[in-house]
This record gives sequence, C-alpha cells and structure tokens, in this order.
Amino acid sequence: MISLGRLMSTPGVNRRTLILKMLRLPRSKVQIGTPLPWSVRDEQGTLLLSKGHLVESEHLLDQLLLRGAYVDAEEARAVALADAPQRPKTPVPPPNIFGLWDKTTDDLKKLLVSVTHQDDFPGRIEQFARHLLELVDCNADIAIYRCVRQDNAQHFYFGYTHAVYTAMLCILMARHLKWSETRLMSLVKAALTMNQPILDLQGQMAGQDVPMKDKQRAAIHTHPTQCVEWLQKAGVTDADWLTAIAQHHERADGTGYPLGSTEVCEMAVALRVADTFTSRISPRVMRPALSPQEAVRQLYQEDKGGPLSTAVIKELGIYPPGDFVKLASGELGIVVQRTANARAPIVASITDTAGRPVPHTVRHDTAQPEFAIKATASDKVMLMRLPPERLFGFSLAPQAPVVRPKPVH
Repeated sequence: MISLGRLMSTPGVNRRTLILKMLRLPRSKVQIGTPLPWSVRDEQGTLLLSKGHLVESEHLLDQLLLRGAYVDAEEARAVALADAPQRPKTPVPPPNIFGLWDKTTDDLKKLLVSVTHQDDFPGRIEQFARHLLELVDCNADIAIYRCVRQDNAQHFYFGYTHAVYTAMLCILMARHLKWSETRLMSLVKAALTMNQPILDLQGQMAGQDVPMKDKQRAAIHTHPTQCVEWLQKAGVTDADWLTAIAQHHERADGTGYPLGSTEVCEMAVALRVADTFTSRISPRVMRPALSPQEAVRQLYQEDKGGPLSTAVIKELGIYPPGDFVKLASGELGIVVQRTANARAPIVASITDTAGRPVPHTVRHDTAQPEFAIKATASDKVMLMRLPPERLFGFSLAPQAPVVRPKPVH
C-alpha cells in the first residue's frame, strides 16, 4: 500500500485527489478506550491520530469529529478484511420474527389461563422464558422496538403483552448487571407470572375510560400474595422467583404494598423497575404513553441514579429502537438500531427532507452532523400502518395471521 507521505509527494497527485480516497469516520466505528485500527486524518490529509492511539473520552471524540475526521479507504478496507474471520456471526433474524413476537401473547395466555391445572407448569414457563431469550438474542433491537411501538396494542391483551415486554427488559437489565443465568431465569419467570391473578383485569382497565374502581384497586392490592399462592400450588419452589413477585410492589420506605415492608430484595426491585418503566411507555384509553425519555427521567429520579435505572438507560439508549425522531436533515424516521453512542443510534427515515412520506426507507448514522437527532416527533399518524419489516430491511412476505378470540364482556 502506498503511504500517505509518498502519495502526497507523487507528481500529479493533489490534495483533492487524495480526499477522494478518504472516508469520513463514523462515530459508531470508534470505541472509547480501544486502540484505533487505522490512522485518522483531517480533510486536508494531515495526520491527527496515529493507528493504535487511544481515544480516551467522548469529549475528545466530539472534538475530533467536529474538526473533520477521515480514514484512508484502502486502510479501512484492509482492516475490515483482517477482522472479518474473528468477528462473531450476528444471528440472522428469521423472516417471521415479527410473527413470532406476535405469537408470544397468545402462547403466554394459554400458559397462564389455568396455572394450577397444568402438568409441569414450572417446566412449561421455563420453556417459554427460554424462547423469549432466543428472540431477544436473535435481534435485541427488534425486541425493544416491539416494546416501544405499542400504539396499536389491543387493550384486552394488555396484561399479557405487558408481561412479555417486562420480561424482555428484565433480560437486558440482568445481562447488563452480569447476573448469573439462574438469577436471570428466575427474574424473567417472575416477570411473566407476576400479574397472573389480574391479567384480564389489566386489559379491562387499559381499555376503560373511567378511573380505577374500588373493587379493581382491592384486587390489585392483593395480587402479589394471591399470585405466590397460586404458583406454589402449581409446583413452583424457586424462592427467588416467588420472593420477587411477593415484594415487587414493596418499597424501602414502607409505602409499597401489600405489606408495607421495608425489606425488599434486589430481584424484586429489578422487577418493579422493569414493570414500572414498561407500564409508563404503554398506551391506555385514559392516558397516552409516556415518551421513553420521560419514563427514563422519572425512573432515574426515583432510583436516584442507581444501578438498575442506569442499566435501563445503558441498554435502551437515549433514543431506543421504536422511537420516532426528527433529523437535522429535516427527515422524520424511526430508530432501528442502537450503537455504542447512546445519543446516536441508526435511524430509518420514512420521509424526505420536506416531511413527505417516501416509499423506501434509508438508514442514517445519526452520529453524522447532517443526520443528528434534533428532537423526538409527536405526530405519529403516519406510523399507524407502517410495517416494521420495511424499517428493518426484511421482505414483506405474507405470514400466517395470529387469530385471537373476540373478548367476552
């Protein structure tokens, strides 16, 4: 490979020719605290940072990108080829992954409809929990997208979808906190079953246009204790699972329920955090969903910036997949992929720069100034019928519809 110095001194090669061989450095390609795999230069070809240099802070990276950072195209290509064999293969989502997520609601409903009258209920819920793990591992960004984009949720099934999304967030939190597989599974199973006695009531309340009634409030107040009793009758003996459910509405200051206890285990607190956050970003007839940013802000204040609220922020990012945002270019788009930079995810644009809908989405790295996120967008009418497959680049092959029974009132 011809060095930059030799190229600069070669007759007939000017700086403009050199620039054409350079690639703008994306923010997402720089790992803080990790040696640079290539040299970084400015727009004029001047060396800024040598290969192997450590970018030690976000501030330094911001200054570097602001000045204008470029990488030699041939050097970048050589590094990519050298790294390719060592990179773990990213699981390829099956073409029906969105259908699989849709099916989780009905599958969980069948599992929980009669907890005490099933053979090997603990084994069945274990199998379901591991299926969720597989879906999250297949593509965690799609999992988060499903949780954030609940505008068309059927309220009658709210209790079941809420359990699934809370379990998904528990998976991300537990892994961020480096919990053991055993603890993670206990937390996930607790999330799936924590509201078993009031699952249908939750759907009813999500769809009602009047405040909570006294009878409903009483059922909610006693559901942790009732749930533990039912699970024990069904053969559940996992103490962590049962304790997390019994205490997931208790608070250290004694203001929780059903006992007003001040002794609350870490797993119960983690379950409450995931339960509360997921509930706040879910729509109801009586109130719209909170934005992820507002839900995170409230969570962070309540947790006083503790490890659990921090885990949620770190895993979801400031703009999680599913968030509707406006870019500096004027385009509107949906966040579809997290990056190492919590403030600069990958966004799939759904309009042009004038706000007109486009037939094909284009992905933008929002670390680039021209595509930086300027604000979240509030007018979500155009999102109502937007197929998620299009956003994530999958084909829109027909899938078997999920047939749900009509609710009985």
